[in-house]
Amino acid sequence: MSTENADDFEDESAEDSEEETADDFDDELEEQEPEDDPAPGRAQLLASRLAARPPFRPALRLARRLRALIPDWLTKALLLRMAGVAVCTLGVALSTFVAEVAVLGRFEHRHDQQIEYAAFRAELAAGTAPIGARDYRGVPLQPGAPVALLSIPSIGVDEVVAEGTTAAVLESGPGLASDTVLPGQSGTSEIMARAAAYGGPFRYLDQLQPGDRVEVTTGQGVAEYRVSDVRHSGDPEPARLRGQLGRLTLVTATGIAYAPDDALHVDADLISDVQPTPPGRTPHPGSEQTAMGEDRYARWDVLGWAAVLGAATVLAFWAGPRWGRAKTWLVAAPVLLVVGLTLADRIALLLPNLT
Repeated sequence: MSTENADDFEDESAEDSEEETADDFDDELEEQEPEDDPAPGRAQLLASRLAARPPFRPALRLARRLRALIPDWLTKALLLRMAGVAVCTLGVALSTFVAEVAVLGRFEHRHDQQIEYAAFRAELAAGTAPIGARDYRGVPLQPGAPVALLSIPSIGVDEVVAEGTTAAVLESGPGLASDTVLPGQSGTSEIMARAAAYGGPFRYLDQLQPGDRVEVTTGQGVAEYRVSDVRHSGDPEPARLRGQLGRLTLVTATGIAYAPDDALHVDADLISDVQPTPPGRTPHPGSEQTAMGEDRYARWDVLGWAAVLGAATVLAFWAGPRWGRAKTWLVAAPVLLVVGLTLADRIALLLPNLT
């Protein structure tokens, strides 16, 4: 067969194929459209075909090709390492959180109480203990500064009361609400403390009965109170004080330990002499100082220390095959423990302050 004949034959074949494709295209149009509805046209059918194709097919092909370049053993090893890092990080975070809140927190509370008691006792002896919102120099009291000694003999409470009721302050012991007066003065004093975590100073507060005595020592002397009421959620509040009268309200959490659901209030009336009330208390403390309040600003600290813990775990897994597992974990274990406890302390600030 000559070259010209071959070219003619190919042209005829191409024309025949194009005609067959066009016929098939027309047949498909006729099958898709109902008989009583006019055909939409070739352009519309072509658009519907294009729309039916997967839009990410090129990206999927590229991903498959890249995946084919990575050996299976390397992929499995990487996944195992990632799973190990995640499990180790989560395990350290959970274990240190439980240890911090339930066990180590008791020792931290006792240690902080000893330091605050020594400081407040020295101030009482020197006559410089605060009697208002400012110290003897006129400087506003900082959160955590000791302001009183609280004693409730019937439930075995002997605690130093600090200024403020944030979650951080209540880790060390009871705190005096910033918008209330010091105990012994005219008006209502409110002292909050935890029910379970960090020693749980007020864990037996619900056992108080009307008539029980409460004593509070401040820079103005010893104030004596008598319990008048124990209030739960929904109970009526006591009448507002009028004249030179004083009241002490003790507040803690109720419900399951470490998972409180409400606040308990114990009211006690002042039966000793009323002391002068200096001005200057904080009129509107932040929401983190209210009963069952949370320190939302601690979230950034939690994220930061969680990132540090994850990075330390990754570094330990990376150094294991190179330095030897025994040497690596001998160095990494104390680091992970310290970082985990710091992270646990930050997470504890996100719990309700009366937990």
